[in-house]
Amino acid sequence: MGAEEVRLVSWNVNGLRAVWKKDFLESMERLGADVLMVQETKLQEPQLTPEMTAVNDSKAHWSFSTVKKGYSGVGAWTKTDPAAVRHGIGMPEFDDEGRILELEYDKFTLFNVYFPNGQQSDERLDYKLRFYDAFFAYANALKDKGRPVVICGDVNTAHNEIDLRHPKANAKRSGFLPVEREWLDRILSMGYVDTFRHLYPEEEKYSWWSYRFNARKSNAGWRIDYFYVSRDILDNGWIKGAWIDNDTFGSDHCPIGLDLVIP
Repeated sequence: MGAEEVRLVSWNVNGLRAVWKKDFLESMERLGADVLMVQETKLQEPQLTPEMTAVNDSKAHWSFSTVKKGYSGVGAWTKTDPAAVRHGIGMPEFDDEGRILELEYDKFTLFNVYFPNGQQSDERLDYKLRFYDAFFAYANALKDKGRPVVICGDVNTAHNEIDLRHPKANAKRSGFLPVEREWLDRILSMGYVDTFRHLYPEEEKYSWWSYRFNARKSNAGWRIDYFYVSRDILDNGWIKGAWIDNDTFGSDHCPIGLDLVIP
């Protein structure tokens, strides 16, 4: 048996029904993902169309918010069926917002996560930080048993000054607060690798732009979408490439990707 090449793609679509009307299927085909994961679908199950659930030869998987309509939600299209699919971490406070999909494959576990935004209030910032705590406790339990883990999605925090165009102006804004940035330090210290930054330590490239002020046109962006992998994936030579696709439109975020070669 030779090595298997796998392309993973993550994209916060900011409303699946809206992006669907903006050449989403063409973008999907061009991205060429073996697993395409989307965040912020803003869908409930009855709003899924047959087109959304049957895309080419892929199978669709979803987590929906049960606390608010038109809110949160994640989905994935997989060309190879996972051995198991889970919809949360066993904590209703976090699971009920439909933010987590866990796809278990033979050789690794893949998480698609829409991490909370803390900008609305102090309560939501607290919720965001507690979500980080709870989710990584769950993921670490797998990683610490020797399971290779991939975590992708909208993390809603820029890590360092290189990760946003205007760090000074945003130093007191949720998404770049010291307490949030420290959490991203902790993720690395737990034994995960920020794949894009590992491969491109000095590249200024962003994945989200405000709809205001023509931010995308002037590239006044933030890098808040990530692929993290457990250290063993890097050490075992699985990483072929990591990228941010600034040329795909339809959302205020752009797709990001991770290409693996799995022996």
